[in-house]
Amino acid sequence: MKERQPSPRALIVDDHDETREALTEVAELSGFSAANAGTLADAQARLSETTPDVLLIDLQLPDGKGLDLLRKWEDQPRPEVILITGHATVDSAVEALRTGVLDYLVKPVDVPRLKTVLANVSRTLAFKREIGQLRGQLRELGRFGTMIGSSPVMQRVYDLISKVAPTEATVFLTGESGTGKELAAQTLHELSTRSKGPFIPVNCSAVPQNLIESELFGHERGSFTGATQLHRGFFERAAGGTLFLDEITETPIELQPKLLRSIETGKVIRVGGEQPITVDVRLVAATNRSPQAAVQEGTLREDLFYRLNVFPIALPPLRERGRDVELLAEHFLEYLNHLEGTNKTLGTTARDRLRRYSWPGNVRELKNLVQREFIMSEDVMELEDLGSDDAAGPTRVSPNEGGLSEVRVGLALDDVERRMILATLEHCGGDKRRAAAMLGISLKTLYNRLNQYAGRVPGPSPTGV
Repeated sequence: MKERQPSPRALIVDDHDETREALTEVAELSGFSAANAGTLADAQARLSETTPDVLLIDLQLPDGKGLDLLRKWEDQPRPEVILITGHATVDSAVEALRTGVLDYLVKPVDVPRLKTVLANVSRTLAFKREIGQLRGQLRELGRFGTMIGSSPVMQRVYDLISKVAPTEATVFLTGESGTGKELAAQTLHELSTRSKGPFIPVNCSAVPQNLIESELFGHERGSFTGATQLHRGFFERAAGGTLFLDEITETPIELQPKLLRSIETGKVIRVGGEQPITVDVRLVAATNRSPQAAVQEGTLREDLFYRLNVFPIALPPLRERGRDVELLAEHFLEYLNHLEGTNKTLGTTARDRLRRYSWPGNVRELKNLVQREFIMSEDVMELEDLGSDDAAGPTRVSPNEGGLSEVRVGLALDDVERRMILATLEHCGGDKRRAAAMLGISLKTLYNRLNQYAGRVPGPSPTGV
């Protein structure tokens, strides 16, 4: 049972009795406990007793300017501020904006607009309280919403998510394949003011290149052969919620200008259409590659990268998360036990192997291993697939395979990546699925890389390509 939260507090400061009464009534109907003051001195006395969550301040008071109240919070977080005036001027509006007020209302106050502003404040406060509760839960259980882990590197990730989630900022998630970028994006959505809207995940590498424009932006009926009806794209379907573009660096370079324009304008134009359509979408992007390297290679436009990289969050690989690996393994096992009505456990040897292995496939590899061992084991799981030869780390190729002996300081990152991919594929005997899992990338991404290398890569060719 959730603990009942106290009502958010509002302080109304205005020297007209009727205005104060009207504003107080609106605040209370919006779920706030409201106090009021008629002068600057009265307001300062109120503020010495308690700090409200939102301040509704008249610009001009009998004993000074309403904005003078904000000096109290010059070096610390302050309440949200809604400025009200009966004498609107360009100068006063500019001054208000410079001080970071939430809204600027002219008398007589537009009551529906004020209700909307207060509702947004109330929602934001509720999300901040929820995030605070999640932080407490993290300390006790090693969880943050649906994310699991108590290591310092994950706590840093949780702090970043908790700061950016209630905002509208675009977030760029980076990290190796299998580190949980989609789960992080979903957590961002669930802790945002858009949580009641849709969360639409799109793997850009999995959409055929000849269809990705239509899938993202939609198409009009008859716009191309086979377009027998109007199709709403992912941007339109995510309206009011969050659009998660995974593996963004795999988006065709010729489509990226249109993607950038849609992000900047908040409008899309369907394939075959002419009229721009406004879409209210919060964007989260992700990649398992270095976006800076992708820019240098020419596969990611620099202007698109900077537009996406408003608030970057790097997800750590599992090998850097210490005992989180045991927490995650226990979580996956608990879920399977619940699903199958069993009571299987992790053995002592299994725990030791979990800690010693370096997890090239990250959390996804761990989840798959637990599920496989769950099927194979009777009561106690010892994770036999993580044998003594593999316990110190993932299988390694010899220095001479695929030209790895030529990897040296200063070698371009794309060359290092190419050599590692080809060497791993050769080590796996041409088994692309196994190679992709070992490299921690999707099978589609592996095929894309191999297509790029075809015809221009010296040295041994991978089997089956």
